[in-house]
Amino acid sequence: MKKYGILLAILALVFSSLACQMVTGDGGAVDHQTAPVDNTDDSPTATPASSSDDNFFFGGDSDFPMPDDAKNVVSAAGTVNFQTNLGLDEVMDFYRDIYGKQGYAERELLTTVTDGVFSFVFDGHESGQAIVIQGVDLGDGSVNVNISFQDV
Repeated sequence: MKKYGILLAILALVFSSLACQMVTGDGGAVDHQTAPVDNTDDSPTATPASSSDDNFFFGGDSDFPMPDDAKNVVSAAGTVNFQTNLGLDEVMDFYRDIYGKQGYAERELLTTVTDGVFSFVFDGHESGQAIVIQGVDLGDGSVNVNISFQDV
């Protein structure tokens, strides 16, 4: 029964991600690194759009590390959602490597991997909250990833 709850939560994340893509444009990938930039001064070149409460961002700002090819990044207080062209196993290896090097411990009892879906949890953050990472294969060569702080 718990597997269905996790699957339902991941599907909800995927649908919200797709809805965000539809609201922000044509739903295509946006490559933020290809635009020419004139850095003649030391001021920042771009500021992510944010809501009035400054806890919600479209762009690359996040409390969590992301792969270099992360796109469609949406960050809200303690949560980030993005897509990557890495495979499911590659995403899991990416976070196991990063968080393992930082001394975080994977709570293996909560790790689930099924057809096109994964979920795993890391303990050790200074806030006392767990880092929950969930991913779903979108079927187009990309994976939707959601990372959040949670009390698990």
